Amino acid sequence: MRVLLDTHVFLWAIQDPSRLSRRVREILEDPKGEPLVSSACVWEMSIKHKAGRWPEVFPFMDEQAYAQCLDSLRAVELPITGRHGRIAGQFDSEHRDPFDRVIAAQSFLEGLPLLSKDDSLDVFPVTRIW
Repeated sequence: MRVLLDTHVFLWAIQDPSRLSRRVREILEDPKGEPLVSSACVWEMSIKHKAGRWPEVFPFMDEQAYAQCLDSLRAVELPITGRHGRIAGQFDSEHRDPFDRVIAAQSFLEGLPLLSKDDSLDVFPVTRIW
């Protein structure tokens, strides 16, 4: 199953898989699975880490370490395209988090279920799995 990971799911899958739901762990452990990680995730972690708000993402700040984290999950990075940005800005939702909007747009446009605990994403036309 091709799935898109929300930022916290990416972090927890690497640092503390026990925080993931059983369903999400099963999906990520499936050898036939195809997890994708939005480039918005590393952007979000970088900004929040620099601001001192998310110190535990430090291991992701090194380019080589980030690549190793992707590899350990057999994940591929999903770049943000102009289409993603356009749809993210056009969603009718009042949801203001730009990272969530981009990740939701990617989930929507690419037809990917979104692995996320964040039920505030349910305002977007995406399938959220937790």
